[in-house]
Amino acid sequence: MRKVAIIGVGHVGSTTAYTLISKNIVDELVLFDSKENILKAELNDLMDGQMEQDHQVRLIEPNLTELADTDVIIFSAGDISIFEGNPDRFAELNLTKTIVKEWAPKIKESGFKGIILNITNPCDVITQYLQELTGFPRERVFGTGTSLDTGRMKHAVSQKMLVNPSAIDGYVVGEHGESQFVAWSSVRIGGVPITDTLTVEKLDALDMAARDGGWVTFRGKGYTSYGIAIQAARIVEAILNNNYLVVPVSHFHSAEDCYVGSPAKVSRQGISESFPLNLSNDEQKKWQHTIQTIHSMHATI
Repeated sequence: MRKVAIIGVGHVGSTTAYTLISKNIVDELVLFDSKENILKAELNDLMDGQMEQDHQVRLIEPNLTELADTDVIIFSAGDISIFEGNPDRFAELNLTKTIVKEWAPKIKESGFKGIILNITNPCDVITQYLQELTGFPRERVFGTGTSLDTGRMKHAVSQKMLVNPSAIDGYVVGEHGESQFVAWSSVRIGGVPITDTLTVEKLDALDMAARDGGWVTFRGKGYTSYGIAIQAARIVEAILNNNYLVVPVSHFHSAEDCYVGSPAKVSRQGISESFPLNLSNDEQKKWQHTIQTIHSMHATI
């Protein structure tokens, strides 16, 4: 049985739950949320939402004993309203670090032996904090990292170049935040380096378009959910099916002594291999800047 727990079923957690159900990725879902009325409503709505499906997912109300045989915990607890009028990851960290302090001991004491996939922001720092407080092996605790940002980059490039996103290879790396950057030296369209096609000025414009993608959504509806849900679902699917998916997730880099987003192989064991990119000199400077940003943020904990 493929069993997943979601801690925090707000906009992101609930959309992720529905994505897992509709894509037939799980057999059982355990849902946790501090707001009982929201949790009850989501459980009821998710059950209604799968009534005409052949595959029925068992929806389980919150019970920590259920974590003992759970394969993956998706940690998506938080409060997006703290971002309204204050787009500061540090402000968000002041809230989310207290949620980690509450949940890490519970997860540890439950007998959970699976993999933790963190979505909660600031993603890199919170993922590292979860690993530190649970004491789980680093390869079993990682975050969605820059997987969503890479999707946004492909969206921007596909519109500019009039190609299907599936023809685009490449990554956004670094912090899931303002210091992230597109590693244009890694981007290929149909195998052709994008740097052979577009000028530096045009690449910078695309970088801004990709970076602004999340804010376009957030300013319009107050949160983002579909993009991150599909990324979380494909990562969970890779874990459960042992797919060896290479995706830019936030995982521990021993050389940098922190969690940061870059391509890694995801399987049933968690992170089985990291794939460092051959960055240009300019990209190396951006990489060092994003590492410093993450360290600075982690130090405030």
